[in-house]
Amino acid sequence: MNLTDAIAAYEEAKKQKMPADILKLMTEVTEELIATGLAEQTVKQGDKVNSFSLPDQQGNQQNLGQLLENGPVVVSFYRGGWCPYCNLELKALQEKLPEITAAGANLVAVSPELPESVQDTKTANDLSFTVLSDVGNEVAKAFGLVFTLSEKLQPVYNKFGLDIPARNGDQSWELPFPATFVIQPDKTVSLAFVSADYTQRLEPQEIVDHLRK
Repeated sequence: MNLTDAIAAYEEAKKQKMPADILKLMTEVTEELIATGLAEQTVKQGDKVNSFSLPDQQGNQQNLGQLLENGPVVVSFYRGGWCPYCNLELKALQEKLPEITAAGANLVAVSPELPESVQDTKTANDLSFTVLSDVGNEVAKAFGLVFTLSEKLQPVYNKFGLDIPARNGDQSWELPFPATFVIQPDKTVSLAFVSADYTQRLEPQEIVDHLRK
């Protein structure tokens, strides 16, 4: 089952379990976010990005510039380990990791969560690639990916036990759009995927196909 099919299956199960009023609210908020056009103001294919350094789950700094010395880098921004769509994507990326590395690239994921939450996500999904902690969404902001979760949804998340501020170490309720970039050694973005709809993700096979080209 590829990522698209896995998300479709989860969506169907969610419709059976989640109250209709909450589903409607989530859809409305997503449509409002799409309408802002923020997702069109992000880093695009052909843009050059600045290098960055972020700590991994063990607090070790990882530098994009150093990673690029070994070839292209795939950077996947995800909202957090509390997000089922993000976990499906991370697992799908893990499955394609051997093909990504065989194509000469490195893979890192980036989340605004604190390092301990990043470690929990890495362990829960049995990830062998690097996951970085972007507290304050500083790098995500540089890529133009950050938005504030609607105040209409914040109490819903709290009701579900999703304490986003505690996991992120701030009170902003800021999150990154789900996004994936392939960055070449000269820091040029050769592939960019960004979605204001959190249920939409780039199929990992597309990353592999792009790298092989």
